[in-house]
Amino acid sequence: MEHKQTKTQIEMGRYQDMEVRRLTDFGAYLALPESDTEILLPGRYVTDEMTPGAMVHVFVYKDSEDRPVATTEKPYATTGQFAFLQVAAVNDIGAFMDWGLPKDLLVPFSEQKVRMRRGGIYPVYVYVDHSTGRIVASGRLERFLGNAYPDYKVGQAVDALVIEHSPIGYKVIVDNLHRGIIYSNEIYHPIELEQTVRAYVKQVRPDGKIDLTLNDRSDRRTEALATRILKYLSDNNTVSEKMSPEQIELLFECSKKDFKKAIGRLYKERKVVIDSDNRVSIAGEE
Repeated sequence: MEHKQTKTQIEMGRYQDMEVRRLTDFGAYLALPESDTEILLPGRYVTDEMTPGAMVHVFVYKDSEDRPVATTEKPYATTGQFAFLQVAAVNDIGAFMDWGLPKDLLVPFSEQKVRMRRGGIYPVYVYVDHSTGRIVASGRLERFLGNAYPDYKVGQAVDALVIEHSPIGYKVIVDNLHRGIIYSNEIYHPIELEQTVRAYVKQVRPDGKIDLTLNDRSDRRTEALATRILKYLSDNNTVSEKMSPEQIELLFECSKKDFKKAIGRLYKERKVVIDSDNRVSIAGEE
């Protein structure tokens, strides 16, 4: 019989389910179910439901006095993740970023790709500095990307953090692990820097970089587009197969190739008719 392994070591910078062991005037002491190591959940986070033996979902980090502490607040990023964060302050050791918790996140000067300024927003990677045990961040993103070859299938869905605009498209970070790009000709609705988008793998290149598209797999994409076109026609609008790519993109946020494919599908299903002037209308409404 296989037994589920229980974590017995507290992980900095991660969410964990911990047991309330005892209550004090200044908070609750928590521990992992099979561990005697306790950490404090300060009183401002303790609720009436947090009685001894209750399980609590918390985030663990180090407070201003370098002690492990739990919180029910949610940081903007956990260890192992990339995020855009704003600099709250700068001093002689580095920049301190607002990551949604009372103690700001340090980016040492040695980990800054460009000198960070107060109020600026920068992409960073959050990790544990093993020499100090503290959670810190780095602006040198390339060190944390591409350390394993991507194992994706064509059409597989991924999360892509948009980090940079280039002449050919947008550079992205794929699933907090890999470098990727979404080419301009694959974008039919606006995307922005700092945004995380759902994207789909077109190919994994030999250098490990990933070409992505915002369009779902071809068959599902065609079906969804055909539905949108049919709805547009049902509202007493007309379309023509001879419309320009710009008109098609404006109306349906797709390429002319995908548009014609969707029209062809509707025609084969006898849901539309096409006259001698290439005008498309709903079947039976001529």
